[in-house]
Formats: sequence, C-alpha cells, structure tokens
Amino acid sequence: MTFADLITRHPLPHNPERCAEAQVRFAGLPEPLMTLMVNTAGCSPYLAGLLAREADWIARLVSQSAEDLRDEVWQSIAHTDGDLKDVFRQSKRRIALLAALADIGGVWPLETVTTALTELADRCLQRGLTDLTAAQIARGKIPGQTEADAETGAGMCVLAMGKMGAFELNYSSDIDLICLFDESRFYPDDYLEVRTTFVKITRALMGLMSDVTAEGYVFRSDLRLRPDASVTPVCIAMEAAERYYESVGRTWERAAFIKARPSAGDLKAGNRFLERLSPFIWRKHLDFAAIEDAHDMRLKIRSHKGLGGAMKLDGHNMKLGAGGIREIEFFTQTRQLIAGGRDPSLRVRGTREGLDRLVDAGWVPKDASDRLQAAYIAHREVEHRLQMIGDAQTHELPKGESGFLRLSRFMGEADPSVFRAGLLARLEEVADVTDSFFAPDEAEDAPETEGLASPSAYLEQWRSLPALRSERSVTLFKRVFPTILKQMAQATRPPEAMAEFERFLSGLPAGVQVFSLFDANPQLTKLIVDICATSPALATYLSRNSAVLDAVIGGDFFAPWLGVEGLTKLLVKKIEAISDYEGRLDAARRWQKEWHFRVGVHHLQGLIGPDEASEQYADLADATLGALMPVVEAEFTRKHGSPPGRGAMILAMGSAGAASLTAQSDLDLIVIYDPAGVASSDGRRPLETRTYYARFTQAFVTALTAPMAEGRLYEVDLRLRPSGQSGPVATSLEAFKSYQMNDAWVWEHLALTRARAVAGDRSLQEDVEAVRCSILASSYDASKIIQETQEMRVRLAEATGRVGPWDVKSGAGGRQDIELLSQALSLISKGNERQIVPQLRHALDQGQLTEAQFQILTGAHSVFSCVQMGARLVSDKELSPEALGAGGISMLLRDCGCDTMDELRDRIAECRKQAAEVVEQVLA
Repeated sequence: MTFADLITRHPLPHNPERCAEAQVRFAGLPEPLMTLMVNTAGCSPYLAGLLAREADWIARLVSQSAEDLRDEVWQSIAHTDGDLKDVFRQSKRRIALLAALADIGGVWPLETVTTALTELADRCLQRGLTDLTAAQIARGKIPGQTEADAETGAGMCVLAMGKMGAFELNYSSDIDLICLFDESRFYPDDYLEVRTTFVKITRALMGLMSDVTAEGYVFRSDLRLRPDASVTPVCIAMEAAERYYESVGRTWERAAFIKARPSAGDLKAGNRFLERLSPFIWRKHLDFAAIEDAHDMRLKIRSHKGLGGAMKLDGHNMKLGAGGIREIEFFTQTRQLIAGGRDPSLRVRGTREGLDRLVDAGWVPKDASDRLQAAYIAHREVEHRLQMIGDAQTHELPKGESGFLRLSRFMGEADPSVFRAGLLARLEEVADVTDSFFAPDEAEDAPETEGLASPSAYLEQWRSLPALRSERSVTLFKRVFPTILKQMAQATRPPEAMAEFERFLSGLPAGVQVFSLFDANPQLTKLIVDICATSPALATYLSRNSAVLDAVIGGDFFAPWLGVEGLTKLLVKKIEAISDYEGRLDAARRWQKEWHFRVGVHHLQGLIGPDEASEQYADLADATLGALMPVVEAEFTRKHGSPPGRGAMILAMGSAGAASLTAQSDLDLIVIYDPAGVASSDGRRPLETRTYYARFTQAFVTALTAPMAEGRLYEVDLRLRPSGQSGPVATSLEAFKSYQMNDAWVWEHLALTRARAVAGDRSLQEDVEAVRCSILASSYDASKIIQETQEMRVRLAEATGRVGPWDVKSGAGGRQDIELLSQALSLISKGNERQIVPQLRHALDQGQLTEAQFQILTGAHSVFSCVQMGARLVSDKELSPEALGAGGISMLLRDCGCDTMDELRDRIAECRKQAAEVVEQVLA
C-alpha cells in the first residue's frame, strides 16, 4: 500500500503564495498526495523549504511506502561514507519531512512519528560513536581495545533520557543524554587516559549532532542531566555515577531515570548500570513522599517560567503550563515512583503505556487514564504543529488571532474559535485530573472534643519525636492531623485512642513517608484511629513496621483470601525475584508482615470472625514454611551438597498442627528426614548425613527466627521432638517411627493427635502421616490414657496456680483442659482428626460423649477461643478489662456475642464450670 492510498486528512491552506509554488513543483503527483504537500507548504515555512529541497526524494511516495523511505534513511546513516555531519543532516531533513507528512496526513499514529524521530537520534549517535571510537582506538588512545570494540563504544554508553528514552521525541526536541563509560574494562592505571579520551569522543559526538552548518543541525543535545553537571566531565565512569545516585540522588533524578535507556555504544553495560541503579529509582516501599516532591517541582517550574495564574490560551505553554504535557507525564511518573518498587510491571518508559499499566494495577481509574491519554495525543499533535511551523523548540501557543488562524488551519480546523474551545477544554480537563492528585484539599478543622487538645498543642507536645524533627514532616503533619483528630473524636474513648496514636508516632523512625501516605490516602486515617482505639499491640507493631501500610494501598487488601496454595505461590514469586540469600529472607519477612497485618486488621474490623482469623494465621505460617524451606535447602546445598536420601520434611505440632493460630503464636515443629541409606552429602564440604540434617535444621530455624532488618518471622520450639531437648534436633524417619512405637510417653501420643505435615518432600510427608496414623491406631489402652491425662491435669493445675476470671486457657474446664480431653478421646478411639471440634464430634460418634456434653465442650471452647484470639490481637499482656480499652472491649464483646463485660465474665465462668464437670464425668 502506498503513501497516497493511506492519506486520511489534509491541513487547510494558509499562505497562497507558497501553495502556488508547491502546486507547480508537485503537479505530476496523484491528487491526494499533491494536495497534502501543497497545503503543508502553505501552513509551514520550514516544511515548505524542506519540500523544495527534497522534492524528488519525497515524490517517490507515489510508488513507495513511508516505511520504505524511512528504512532507506537508516541504511544511509549506517553505511554512507563521507562527512558524517552532512550525512546526518540530510537524514534529519528527510526524516523530518517524512514524519511531518505522515503525521499531518494521518498515515502514522503519534507513537510511530515519535519513534521515527527517536530512532533517527539513536542511529546517528551509534554511527558517530562507532566512527569516533574507532579513530581513537587506531591512535592507541583506548588501551586494551581493538577495532572490533568500536561498535560497542569500547565500553562507553550513551543513555537516552526523558522523551528520547521513552521513544517520545517531539518534532523539534532537544535530546537529553548522559554519557558513561564502563571503568571495569580497563586497568586502574589507564583510568585517567581513558576518561580523557572518552571526554574527547563525547564532545566530538555532540558536535556531530548539534553544530549548525550550512546543512543545518541534527538535534540540539543537552548533557546537563549527568551527576553534578557543574563540576563533572561530560563523560564519567559508571561507578562514580552509581555512587552519586546512591548518596545524594534526588527525586527528580529518580523520575528522570524512569525513562532512561541505553541508546548507543555498550548497551549491555548500560543495562547493567540501570539494573544496579534500580534500588535508587524504585524504592521497596510505597513512596508517597514522591507526590510532594513532584508537586514542589511543578510549582517551581511554573514559578520559574512565569506560568502561574489563571489559565488563558494566548501564549499558554503546552508543555509546562497548567493542564499541559508535563502535568500528564508527572502524574504518570509519580504514580510509577510510588508503587514501582513493589510492582515491576509499572517500570515502563512510555507515558501512555505507563497509564495503561497503572490502570491494570488499580492505581489509576480507567476513566481518568482515558481522559489523560486522549488529551496527551491531542496535546502532542498541537505541539508538533507549533514546532513544524518554523522548526522551533517552542511549546507556546500564539498570542494573537492571526497566529491562532494559522495553527487552527494547520490542525485542519477552519474556525479558530472552535479550535480554541476544544483546546481550552482539554487543558482544563487535564488540570482538573492532575491537580486533584498533586494538591488534595486541605483537611477540615476538627471539632473540639472533650479530652482532646488542639492541633497546635499536640504538635508542640510531639515536636521532639523523630517523626516530627524535619520541617517537611511538620508541614505534612499539619496538613493531615486535623483529619486524624476529627476521626479521633469519633472513637469510643478519644483520650485513650490519642494516647495510643502518640505511642504509634513515638515508634516511627521518621514521618515524611507515613504522613505523605496519609495525605494521599485519607481513608487510612480511620484505619489508624481504629487500630489505636482497639489494639495497642497492633499499633505498636505498626509503628515499628509502618511499611506494612503499603499493603493496604498497594495490594488486594480486601480481596478474598488466597489459601495456602495461593499464598505460597505469591511468596515464591517474591523470593525468586531476589538473588541473594539474606535478601530473600528479608523479603519473606516483609511479605509475611503484610499478610499477618491484613489478617489482624480484617479481624479488628469485623470482616472475618475469630475462627477464620485463626485459620488464616495458620495458612500464612504454612505458606511461609513451604516457600522458605527450599530457599534454605538451596543455600545449604550450595555449601554442603544436595540433601542425602529423600531430604527432610516439617511436622507442625500443637496449635500449628491443628491449623489454629493466634496473632502471637509460636510454631512447634519437628524436622524429620529420610537418609535412604546414604551416608553423607556430596558437596564441596560434605557432611555425614546425621550432621547434615542437624545443621540444616539449625539453619532453617535461624531463617525463621533471626532478627534481621525486617525483624523475625516466628519463634520456633523444637522441644516436642523425640526425647525433647536431649534428642537430636532432626530425627530420621526410622528413628521417629521406632521412638513413637516403643519409647514415647502418653503425652507425646496426645501431641501426635495434632501433628500435621506442612513442608518438605511430598512423598516423605505422606510416609510420616502413614506412621502417625499407624501409631494412633495401635496406641495404649483407655485406662492408661485416662490415668496419664488426669495426672497431667494435676501437674498443669499445680504449675498454673489460682486462675483468674479472664484466664480462659488454664485451670479445670479451661481451653487447655478441653483440648487435653479431646486429644485423649481421640487417642482412645484411634481417630485421625487434628482439630478440637472434629475430634469431639468423632468421640460423639463413638459414644464417648453425649450430645449434651458435646455441645457444652464445643460451646465453651468456642467462647474461650474468641476471647483468646481477641486478647492476643489487642495485647501481648494478660487479658484485663481495665487495660483493654474501649475499642478492645467493643471488639471482644462483638466476637463473643455479649453486650457487657460483666455478661462476658459470667459466660466464661459458666462455660468453665460446665466444661469442668463434663471433663470430670468423662475421665472418671
């Protein structure tokens, strides 16, 4: 298909004299193509000149496509001999003319036009760098490099920044570049000579691009985005640049690197540099402080350029003014900076692609994205027409009617008033969308509430806290605190909630990130108030791990629960994205804290009940163990070889085995391995099999319990293993089976009723479960089990002492007493169930309990579990109504179905009394 076949629209003629000249020059062309060229010449003096100069070449569009002519230019750049300045400038003329006609005629969409202009810059830079480098290599000025290294710039790389990096160059763009060289390719003694040579190459390359000759210029080139541009040479070592960004890099530089792309020279070295710079660009936590930085940059640009005030079209800057192109780019890049550290899918260079990805990730509403993208395309079209008129790097609209008449006709609109109205509407629409994001409304004044001071009084009181030491954090806090105070006034006991909020603030190492997050997400203030009013333990945890708030904003916080399999897949994916061992352990900690926090918040808010929360805590532990065990195994294999035999598995005991955990549960675990006759490992530092698994177990426990940068995952208890603390930390399958069959005490078989395989080799898990079932099926006789159970109850009672009215765990008829009875009945009836209610139901089916006894025990256990789940979420101390606070009391009463704490206390006492009677009856 030819160019003429694709033309969809023409500009309207403006200058009759130039139109007449073009009419003569292109009289032999087909009507659509001739009309396009004639009218384009009439609208743009610059394009009229190009049409005159390249008339024969562009006339070939009759028989060739625009893509054919474009590719011909690329070949010319790559292979034509002679003065490169002339070659490049002719190529620029032709691509500029071709892109203009393809744009105006509707042959190429915006992305194809900007890509062609960008690719022109890429190809000229690559050819120029190759030739200049080859000349310096031939002179012996780049030690250790040969002619073959010229193509890769002998280690020098040109990074395209800004629009060029994103393939978004406009019709008369400058190109922003950073020139670097890979110092690791050279001996240290050659460093100064190499740097001097690369500086010379860079200056010569910029001359090839920017010098104005009789043939014009290619691109105006700007190197000022490099690190500390006022004092550094025009080409610097990658290692030096990396140090700069890691130590003093600013938010605007992070934003600039979103679009950065190696465009010429050593592309592999350039990509490695950008990969090393990734932690600087993409922060691991949601970075809402970037909003404030971007807003400040917008205001500074407007102030510096005199672009503030009411919007008016005459002289308005389409790039930097309100509602302009930069607003759309800032909107997109800021959201990418906020969340790109956690979501790699957002790390794209293009503005429109960035908006699409943000919509997919739930960060931007589709309607807002559609409006911004439509405006972006239209804005860029206006920008291109402005620049085509005189090949000027301008973004300012005309200041008079004649100028608007020319521009509107160039845009294909005969009536300037219609053009003005549409343009103003788009600018205002962009301003409306972006201003609401960058500059949210000020918080309303909080009403006076008894027991609460004024905002200024609290600020004065808290001024010494680390979170409020910087002026920036104080400014943000002043903006968000009235909303927080207003929410505090709605708490059941505002002074208590405020006291917890103060403790929350006291635990923050800094405030800017958290206050920025509140500022951008006002709905979080209610959540924080609810936490402070209900759960001091959760508030304390949150202050020490404020990054978990990222999960509320950045993830599917209120989506359905994923279950063990879904959680495991998520964590495995998170871990696999990190290469080093400690980084993986820390990543697991961050992930686990976020999901642990989610369960607590959902329970706190009444979105799930205590039983569901208990199951979710257990799912989370299972997923963590299942995903982390292969990581520890891989690290251990690297040092000592593959696991001998079939490997190891993890047997969860106690509450973990019963899949019934609280917010503060430890994990009781047993590690079992099967050597399968293998005597030792086969690594570079082999270990005898028993030693191998003992050390592996210690490494696995350390991976769970070590207090790293992100804290610890779980406390782990291995004392339920065969022979307890006197036995080996890891047990072979045969030893486990032999011990349980021949040497185990009754209490160990009681514990085995709740054992559950949770991680490790699948076939080994099945074999351990078969051993468990076999042991439970051939256990002691009933009288011995009852006798041992009664003796255990006596010992527990002596150890506990007097039981208070809110201690639902200990004492006769308490939660522990019911569970002990349930396990004993399961052992007697040779059952396989692990959880209390299924165990008791099995006992009911076996005639060991009456229906009334079953209802008493399960009802009491349910009440006790609700109390214990709530108490562990609210505090790490012994349950006490006086210390619980109004929010905690409200949650506890809701979960237990009571109206007052007196009613709950009486219900606990009655449940305990009835359960104790049933336990005595059954064990009598």
